[in-house]
Parts: sequence; C-alpha cells; structure tokens
Amino acid sequence: MVPIKSQFPLDQLNTLQLKSVADSYIEIKTEEDLKQLWQTSERPLNWFILGGGSNLVLSERIPGLVVHIGNKGRALLIDEPSAWTVEACAGENWHEFVQWTLSQNIHGLENLSLIPGTVGAAPIQNIGAYGVEVKDVIESVTCFDLRTGAFCELSNSACQFAYRDSYFKQQGAGRFVVWKVRFKFSKGSPLQLSYGDVRREVEAQNQNPTAIDVAQAVIRIRESKLPNPNIIGNAGSFFKNPIVNESQFADLKKQHPRIVGHPYLQNQFKLAAGWLIENSGWKGRRLGPVGMYEKQALVLVNHGGATASDVWKLAQAVCEDVLKKFNVTIEPEPIRW
Repeated sequence: MVPIKSQFPLDQLNTLQLKSVADSYIEIKTEEDLKQLWQTSERPLNWFILGGGSNLVLSERIPGLVVHIGNKGRALLIDEPSAWTVEACAGENWHEFVQWTLSQNIHGLENLSLIPGTVGAAPIQNIGAYGVEVKDVIESVTCFDLRTGAFCELSNSACQFAYRDSYFKQQGAGRFVVWKVRFKFSKGSPLQLSYGDVRREVEAQNQNPTAIDVAQAVIRIRESKLPNPNIIGNAGSFFKNPIVNESQFADLKKQHPRIVGHPYLQNQFKLAAGWLIENSGWKGRRLGPVGMYEKQALVLVNHGGATASDVWKLAQAVCEDVLKKFNVTIEPEPIRW
C-alpha cells in the first residue's frame, strides 16, 4: 500500500480551486489497498472520499484522512441483441468514459457529455443533463462497505435514486465507497432531444442525427455557457433546479410569464434555477472573490483566492434573494466538507 501523506494540499484536486489542506491523504488504486487501509485504520473511521473534486466545497483544513479513489478500467461485458452492458471503475474520468462508449457505438450517455468528475460520483449525485439522468442506465453499483470491510453490490432500486440524490447521500451517507458502476443501455432507445437547445443545435447540423451528433451538440452548448475549471474555478451548476407543484407553477407563471420550467413528475414542474438567479440580479455579480458567472447565472465561480466561507456567504445571499422575489427555495448542489 502506498504511504499516507501528511498536510497534503488539495487546491489542485477540487475544481473550485479552493485553498484546502488535508491532515492526511492517500490515493487508492486497488481493492487490496482499500481493504488493507480499512484493516489498519483507527476506529471510528474519519475518511473523506475524493473523486474528481468537481462537486465539493472544501474547508481550509480537512481534519481526517482524504481517500482519493484512483482505480481505472472500463469494459463492454455483454453485447446482446437488445442491450449492451458496460462496467467502469469509479476513478475513471466521466467525460472520457462517455466518449469511449460512443466510440464503441454504444449510445445512452451522449446527453451527459462534458460533465466534470468521475464515474464514481455519477450514482452518488445521480448526475443529469438535457433530459437524461444516469439512474436510467445504471444497473448496479459495486461498493466497499466501511462498516463491514467487504465489497457488496447495490441494485438500481437499492440506490434509491431521486433528483440529484441517492441512497449514498441519505441513509447510506458515509458508509460506502463506490468502486465500480455497471450500466445497461437499450439498443432500441431513441435519442433524447426534448430540450430545445439540444434539438436546435443538433438539427442545425444534421437532420438525421446520431448519438455522436448529440454529444457534440451538448459539448458545444456547455462550452458556450460554462467556464473551464482549469481557467476559472467552478463546480459546474451550483444550485439544484427547484421542483414545484402544478398550482405553484401556474401562480408563478401568472406573476412572471417568462419563467422557465419543464414538466417533471406527475403534477410537478422543474424550474430553471439559473433563470431565477439571473432574474434576481445575480448574473455576473460578485461578492468578494466569488461570483455568479457572467454567461450562466447557475454557476458560482472563484475569481481567485476564495475560501469555503466566501462560497457559502454568496450562496446564502443568492438563495435569500430568490426566495424574496419568487417565494421559491433553491438549494446548493455541491457537498460540503
């Protein structure tokens, strides 16, 4: 097993580029090392599991052991007439994995192109974009149980997926390390073009689009709206899109005819948090070293030197202004360490 490092800087391991130091840090790449680390660690465990660092707000000091999951590997397990079954390790880069599936002529993840982070984070957050959620194609998740020190497999239903949520963030929080994810893609599923931006971008290029065309359209859209975290620190979409019932949406529509919302589940609508934030006056506005991005009000950016307290101060101010203007509660999406 590789040695544990002390006072390890995490500035380059979180996409918000926040100043942060871990009391202890280790990167784990094999099952054997993970088991050995568990066996030799003091109880109770004080582990922080790190993937791509794209959905985290890190405190200036992390008083425990940061376990960075770095296992690699992806494979087509089953190619049957009706479906493909694919497995990927948690440490794989998500976008690279999506593009690999497309290179294998496997479709189903194209709408989730260019989402930052790792494969392991996908089921935890139930990542989604442009009408697709990853829960729709996850078959099972292989995890390491920190209570028992053994690997186990959770089915799709056991993961209790919800909007930007899962068992891993609720009852199972702090218990499991996601190690591998198994996906099943139906060969007969149609391309998802329900979002107008994607449909218009695709149809402008090709009247008979392929999954690769959809992926390229999504990449162009995201690149036009979202900042590159290598250039300016950000965690992608910082707030969840709030969900309201049908009568609430009707009332909001009367008061604000241009409000953006899409049907979600039965008698529910998902509002565009970016629109709410922009129309509360926060698009391009700064508060100290942080601000809401000038091209997409949903994205909180670090203009340099920010700490977690700066981030949460801005997030609270944005939430308060949206509530004041629209009587709608929005919530941050990233996990707070």
